[in-house]
Amino acid sequence: MRIKELLFILFAITITFSCKEVRKSDTEIDSTVDIEENKEITDIVKERKSDEIKIIPIEHATAVIEFNDVVIYIDPTGGAASFEGQKNPTLILITDIHGDHLNTETLNALDTSNTIFVVPQAVADELPEKYASQLEIMENGSSKKLAGITIEAIPMYNLRKEALKFHEKGRGNGYILNIEKERIYFSGDTEDIAEMRSLKNIDKAFICMNLPYTMTVESAASAVIDFKPKQVYPYHYRGNPDVSDITKFKQLVDAANQDIEVIQLDWYPNEEY
Repeated sequence: MRIKELLFILFAITITFSCKEVRKSDTEIDSTVDIEENKEITDIVKERKSDEIKIIPIEHATAVIEFNDVVIYIDPTGGAASFEGQKNPTLILITDIHGDHLNTETLNALDTSNTIFVVPQAVADELPEKYASQLEIMENGSSKKLAGITIEAIPMYNLRKEALKFHEKGRGNGYILNIEKERIYFSGDTEDIAEMRSLKNIDKAFICMNLPYTMTVESAASAVIDFKPKQVYPYHYRGNPDVSDITKFKQLVDAANQDIEVIQLDWYPNEEY
Protein backbone atom coordinates (compact mmCIF):
# COMPACT_ATOMS: atom_id res chain seq x y z
CA MET A 1 0.00 0.00 0.00
CA ARG A 2 2.76 2.35 0.92
CA ILE A 3 4.65 1.51 -2.24
CA LYS A 4 1.59 2.40 -4.36
CA GLU A 5 1.20 5.68 -2.51
CA LEU A 6 4.89 6.47 -3.03
CA LEU A 7 4.67 5.72 -6.72
CA PHE A 8 1.59 7.96 -7.03
CA ILE A 9 3.40 10.87 -5.34
CA LEU A 10 6.47 10.48 -7.61
CA PHE A 11 4.19 10.42 -10.67
CA ALA A 12 2.40 13.62 -9.57
CA ILE A 13 5.70 15.40 -8.97
CA THR A 14 6.96 14.42 -12.43
CA ILE A 15 3.80 15.73 -14.11
CA THR A 16 3.99 19.03 -12.18
CA PHE A 17 7.59 19.72 -13.25
CA SER A 18 6.79 18.79 -16.83
CA CYS A 19 3.93 21.35 -16.87
CA LYS A 20 6.22 24.01 -15.43
CA GLU A 21 8.80 23.35 -18.14
CA VAL A 22 6.15 23.61 -20.84
CA ARG A 23 4.88 26.87 -19.43
CA LYS A 24 8.42 28.24 -19.17
CA SER A 25 9.07 27.24 -22.78
CA ASP A 26 5.84 28.94 -23.87
CA THR A 27 6.87 32.12 -22.08
CA GLU A 28 10.27 32.11 -23.79
CA ILE A 29 8.64 31.76 -27.21
CA ASP A 30 6.18 34.58 -26.51
CA SER A 31 9.03 36.79 -25.28
CA THR A 32 10.99 36.16 -28.47
CA VAL A 33 7.97 37.02 -30.60
CA ASP A 34 7.45 40.24 -28.60
CA ILE A 35 11.08 41.25 -29.11
CA GLU A 36 10.85 40.63 -32.84
CA GLU A 37 7.56 42.55 -33.09
CA ASN A 38 9.00 45.44 -31.08
CA LYS A 39 12.05 45.56 -33.34
CA GLU A 40 9.81 45.76 -36.42
CA ILE A 41 7.79 48.58 -34.85
CA THR A 42 11.00 50.43 -33.89
CA ASP A 43 12.32 50.09 -37.44
CA ILE A 44 9.04 51.48 -38.85
CA VAL A 45 9.15 54.44 -36.44
CA LYS A 46 12.76 55.16 -37.38
CA GLU A 47 11.90 55.00 -41.07
CA ARG A 48 8.97 57.38 -40.63
CA LYS A 49 11.09 59.75 -38.55
CA SER A 50 13.78 59.90 -41.24
CA ASP A 51 11.13 60.84 -43.80
CA GLU A 52 9.79 63.77 -41.80
CA ILE A 53 10.09 67.29 -43.18
CA LYS A 54 11.69 69.51 -40.56
CA ILE A 55 10.89 73.24 -40.65
CA ILE A 56 13.11 75.61 -38.69
CA PRO A 57 12.18 79.30 -38.51
CA ILE A 58 15.23 81.56 -38.35
CA GLU A 59 13.86 85.10 -38.58
CA HIS A 60 11.31 87.11 -40.59
CA ALA A 61 11.55 85.52 -44.08
CA THR A 62 14.43 83.16 -43.34
CA ALA A 63 13.88 79.45 -42.78
CA VAL A 64 15.64 76.10 -42.98
CA ILE A 65 13.95 72.99 -44.39
CA GLU A 66 15.44 69.55 -43.77
CA PHE A 67 14.38 66.33 -45.46
CA ASN A 68 16.63 63.29 -45.16
CA ASP A 69 20.02 64.50 -46.46
CA VAL A 70 18.68 67.59 -48.23
CA VAL A 71 18.96 70.94 -46.44
CA ILE A 72 17.29 74.01 -47.93
CA TYR A 73 17.89 77.58 -46.81
CA ILE A 74 15.16 80.06 -47.71
CA ASP A 75 16.34 83.70 -48.01
CA PRO A 76 19.30 83.31 -45.63
CA THR A 77 20.04 86.50 -43.68
CA GLY A 78 21.38 87.37 -40.24
CA GLY A 79 24.99 86.26 -40.68
CA ALA A 80 26.61 82.96 -39.82
CA ALA A 81 25.42 83.25 -36.20
CA SER A 82 21.82 82.74 -37.30
CA PHE A 83 22.73 79.30 -38.65
CA GLU A 84 24.83 77.97 -35.79
CA GLY A 85 24.04 74.29 -35.32
CA GLN A 86 22.42 74.00 -38.76
CA LYS A 87 23.72 71.68 -41.46
CA ASN A 88 25.32 73.18 -44.55
CA PRO A 89 22.80 73.95 -47.29
CA THR A 90 22.22 71.68 -50.25
CA LEU A 91 20.04 74.36 -51.84
CA ILE A 92 19.62 78.07 -51.20
CA LEU A 93 16.42 79.66 -52.51
CA ILE A 94 16.31 83.45 -52.75
CA THR A 95 13.07 85.20 -53.58
CA ASP A 96 14.02 88.84 -54.18
CA ILE A 97 16.74 91.51 -54.19
CA HIS A 98 15.71 93.29 -50.97
CA GLY A 99 18.01 93.02 -47.98
CA ASP A 100 15.67 90.87 -45.92
CA HIS A 101 15.87 88.21 -48.66
CA LEU A 102 19.24 88.67 -50.36
CA ASN A 103 22.11 89.27 -47.96
CA THR A 104 25.51 88.79 -49.56
CA GLU A 105 27.38 89.10 -46.26
CA THR A 106 25.45 86.12 -44.89
CA LEU A 107 26.06 84.07 -48.04
CA ASN A 108 29.79 84.82 -47.87
CA ALA A 109 29.88 83.73 -44.21
CA LEU A 110 28.25 80.35 -44.87
CA ASP A 111 29.84 77.20 -46.25
CA THR A 112 28.19 77.06 -49.67
CA SER A 113 30.92 75.13 -51.47
CA ASN A 114 28.48 72.33 -52.36
CA THR A 115 25.35 74.46 -52.66
CA ILE A 116 23.06 75.19 -55.60
CA PHE A 117 21.50 78.66 -55.59
CA VAL A 118 17.96 78.92 -56.95
CA VAL A 119 17.28 82.56 -57.85
CA PRO A 120 15.39 84.87 -60.21
CA GLN A 121 17.46 86.78 -62.77
CA ALA A 122 17.31 90.00 -60.72
CA VAL A 123 19.02 88.23 -57.80
CA ALA A 124 21.59 86.60 -60.08
CA ASP A 125 22.53 90.07 -61.31
CA GLU A 126 23.26 91.17 -57.73
CA LEU A 127 25.34 88.18 -56.64
CA PRO A 128 29.15 88.15 -56.70
CA GLU A 129 30.77 86.49 -59.71
CA LYS A 130 32.16 83.67 -57.56
CA TYR A 131 28.67 82.15 -57.32
CA ALA A 132 28.00 82.19 -61.08
CA SER A 133 28.71 78.47 -61.63
CA GLN A 134 26.35 77.50 -58.78
CA LEU A 135 23.28 79.37 -60.02
CA GLU A 136 20.01 77.92 -61.26
CA ILE A 137 18.03 80.87 -62.60
CA MET A 138 14.26 80.44 -62.62
CA GLU A 139 11.60 82.62 -64.19
CA ASN A 140 8.02 82.89 -62.96
CA GLY A 141 6.12 79.79 -64.05
CA SER A 142 9.17 77.56 -64.54
CA SER A 143 10.08 74.40 -62.63
CA LYS A 144 13.28 72.43 -62.03
CA LYS A 145 14.21 69.23 -60.23
CA LEU A 146 17.25 69.69 -58.01
CA ALA A 147 18.55 67.34 -55.30
CA GLY A 148 15.49 65.15 -55.88
CA ILE A 149 13.07 68.02 -55.21
CA THR A 150 10.92 69.66 -57.87
CA ILE A 151 10.87 73.43 -57.40
CA GLU A 152 8.23 75.67 -58.99
CA ALA A 153 8.74 79.43 -59.33
CA ILE A 154 5.54 81.34 -58.53
CA PRO A 155 5.00 85.05 -59.31
CA MET A 156 5.17 87.53 -56.43
CA TYR A 157 4.31 91.20 -56.81
CA ASN A 158 2.27 94.12 -55.48
CA LEU A 159 -1.24 95.12 -56.52
CA ARG A 160 -1.91 98.33 -54.61
CA LYS A 161 -0.96 101.44 -56.57
CA GLU A 162 1.02 102.92 -53.69
CA ALA A 163 3.02 99.68 -53.35
CA LEU A 164 3.87 98.93 -56.99
CA LYS A 165 7.32 100.46 -56.49
CA PHE A 166 8.25 97.72 -54.00
CA HIS A 167 7.78 94.54 -56.04
CA GLU A 168 7.12 94.61 -59.75
CA LYS A 169 5.70 91.57 -61.52
CA GLY A 170 8.32 89.19 -62.90
CA ARG A 171 11.24 90.33 -60.75
CA GLY A 172 10.98 87.95 -57.78
CA ASN A 173 9.92 84.37 -57.16
CA GLY A 174 7.75 82.67 -54.64
CA TYR A 175 8.52 78.94 -54.55
CA ILE A 176 6.70 75.64 -54.23
CA LEU A 177 8.84 72.75 -52.99
CA ASN A 178 7.56 69.31 -53.95
CA ILE A 179 9.04 67.09 -51.24
CA GLU A 180 7.82 63.50 -51.30
CA LYS A 181 4.03 63.86 -51.36
CA GLU A 182 3.97 67.36 -49.84
CA ARG A 183 3.78 70.72 -51.61
CA ILE A 184 5.26 73.55 -49.56
CA TYR A 185 4.70 77.13 -50.70
CA PHE A 186 6.77 80.18 -49.72
CA SER A 187 5.05 83.32 -50.91
CA GLY A 188 7.98 85.71 -50.86
CA ASP A 189 6.96 89.40 -50.93
CA THR A 190 3.57 89.58 -52.57
CA GLU A 191 -0.04 90.61 -52.29
CA ASP A 192 -3.08 88.39 -52.80
CA ILE A 193 -2.41 87.94 -56.51
CA ALA A 194 -4.47 85.73 -58.82
CA GLU A 195 -1.57 83.28 -59.14
CA MET A 196 -1.66 82.70 -55.38
CA ARG A 197 -5.43 82.38 -55.19
CA SER A 198 -5.39 79.72 -57.91
CA LEU A 199 -2.78 77.46 -56.28
CA LYS A 200 -3.79 73.80 -55.93
CA ASN A 201 -2.98 71.00 -53.51
CA ILE A 202 -0.78 73.00 -51.13
CA ASP A 203 0.04 71.20 -47.91
CA LYS A 204 1.99 73.95 -46.15
CA ALA A 205 1.79 77.64 -47.07
CA PHE A 206 4.10 80.32 -45.69
CA ILE A 207 2.26 83.59 -46.22
CA CYS A 208 3.65 87.12 -45.80
CA MET A 209 1.54 89.98 -44.41
CA ASN A 210 3.19 93.28 -43.61
CA LEU A 211 2.59 96.83 -44.69
CA PRO A 212 3.59 98.79 -46.63
CA TYR A 213 5.63 96.16 -48.50
CA THR A 214 3.27 93.22 -48.95
CA MET A 215 -0.39 92.87 -47.96
CA THR A 216 -2.86 93.29 -45.16
CA VAL A 217 -3.95 90.56 -42.78
CA GLU A 218 -7.38 90.65 -44.44
CA SER A 219 -5.93 90.18 -47.94
CA ALA A 220 -3.69 87.34 -46.76
CA ALA A 221 -6.61 85.56 -45.10
CA SER A 222 -8.81 86.03 -48.16
CA ALA A 223 -6.20 84.46 -50.45
CA VAL A 224 -5.63 81.54 -48.08
CA ILE A 225 -9.36 80.90 -47.88
CA ASP A 226 -9.40 80.75 -51.70
CA PHE A 227 -6.58 78.26 -52.28
CA LYS A 228 -7.21 76.19 -49.14
CA PRO A 229 -3.82 74.89 -47.99
CA LYS A 230 -3.94 72.17 -45.34
CA GLN A 231 -1.72 74.27 -43.08
CA VAL A 232 -0.79 77.94 -43.20
CA TYR A 233 2.19 79.54 -41.45
CA PRO A 234 2.11 83.33 -41.11
CA TYR A 235 5.64 84.67 -41.64
CA HIS A 236 7.26 87.92 -42.77
CA TYR A 237 4.73 89.90 -40.70
CA ARG A 238 6.90 92.66 -39.25
CA GLY A 239 6.20 95.90 -41.09
CA ASN A 240 7.33 99.48 -40.74
CA PRO A 241 6.73 100.31 -37.97
CA ASP A 242 3.85 97.98 -37.10
CA VAL A 243 3.58 94.22 -36.71
CA SER A 244 0.62 92.47 -38.30
CA ASP A 245 -2.11 91.06 -36.10
CA ILE A 246 -1.57 87.31 -36.47
CA THR A 247 -4.37 86.55 -34.02
CA LYS A 248 -6.82 88.36 -36.28
CA PHE A 249 -5.49 86.46 -39.30
CA LYS A 250 -6.17 83.16 -37.55
CA GLN A 251 -9.66 84.28 -36.55
CA LEU A 252 -10.51 85.20 -40.15
CA VAL A 253 -9.25 81.88 -41.52
CA ASP A 254 -10.91 79.82 -38.76
CA ALA A 255 -14.23 81.57 -39.29
CA ALA A 256 -14.21 80.73 -43.00
CA ASN A 257 -12.69 77.25 -43.02
CA GLN A 258 -11.67 75.31 -39.93
CA ASP A 259 -10.07 72.62 -42.09
CA ILE A 260 -7.18 75.04 -42.67
CA GLU A 261 -4.81 74.78 -39.72
CA VAL A 262 -3.05 78.03 -38.79
CA ILE A 263 0.36 77.34 -37.24
CA GLN A 264 2.33 80.07 -35.49
CA LEU A 265 6.12 79.74 -35.34
CA ASP A 266 8.56 82.11 -33.66
CA TRP A 267 9.89 84.27 -36.49
CA TYR A 268 11.20 87.04 -34.25
CA PRO A 269 13.06 85.28 -31.43
CA ASN A 270 14.98 88.37 -30.35
CA GLU A 271 11.99 90.69 -30.16
CA GLU A 272 8.83 90.84 -28.07
CA TYR A 273 5.44 91.74 -29.48
